[in-house]
Amino acid sequence: MVELETRELEYVLAVADELHFGRAAARLSIAQPALSKAIRRIENRLGVPLFVRSSRHVELTPAGKALQEHGRHALNAVGAAVRNARRAGDPRAHLRLVLKPGGDAGLLSGILGEYARRPDARRVDVLFSGPADRTDFLRDGRADVGLLYAPFDDLDGLAHETLHVEDRVAVVPPGHRLAGRPSVRLADLDGETLPPWKGVPGGDGTGPEVADALQLFHMVTVGRMIGVLPRSLVEPVPDGLVCVPVSDAPPSRLVLAWNERDRRPLVASFAAAALRQRRHVPDGA
Repeated sequence: MVELETRELEYVLAVADELHFGRAAARLSIAQPALSKAIRRIENRLGVPLFVRSSRHVELTPAGKALQEHGRHALNAVGAAVRNARRAGDPRAHLRLVLKPGGDAGLLSGILGEYARRPDARRVDVLFSGPADRTDFLRDGRADVGLLYAPFDDLDGLAHETLHVEDRVAVVPPGHRLAGRPSVRLADLDGETLPPWKGVPGGDGTGPEVADALQLFHMVTVGRMIGVLPRSLVEPVPDGLVCVPVSDAPPSRLVLAWNERDRRPLVASFAAAALRQRRHVPDGA
């Protein structure tokens, strides 16, 4: 039996986000007493307190924190299910493809051309993401398919097919100690300043944070750091920079990804077109 309705989850999340019943009530466009009563009913039904209230502040209990985390995922899933249901029933719905600017390894025009020749092709809306949120677009239903880079993007919960495999290169200024080498190894980069990437957890960079390749190129040009990128993200090589292959770096894979629960013909048709186009592009080209 479902113990909470989606509207009740929205109540809990509003209070959890605001930690203030008055602000949460205004956000929900309901009266504060009604919201307080609703939260008490939810707590009674669950049998655990979600909030610690005082005259001055509101705090989440451990149970409240758990419901905040998992409840948000549940609401996102419901929202994605509704959007996908509506789109599945709309024969005019466009297909939405998300990628980061320049993150297609030169394959996008060929894929779109191949897909356009299919009898069931739809119009494709191309969406540009931030540095690390393409997977969010796919998981919450804002996009149908996406071009992602592995192993950098988290593919958990996503179906995917590899379209392109390439090496990685160190991006350095012309006067750098590594600039004249035919190739380098990862050990040769020890002691160099590398960037942490905005929105990417677990990075070990020690330099200024960067959000995209253009910011990285600027910081390399002024001598603040070096970078390591998939080759296609540095082609053509910008003026004032040198690219040196990193011989022992794990290869980068450009993948077409979609929500693993999405079985719509709309998505399957686009994936088939992308895979057909892949056969015309040799790995590392």
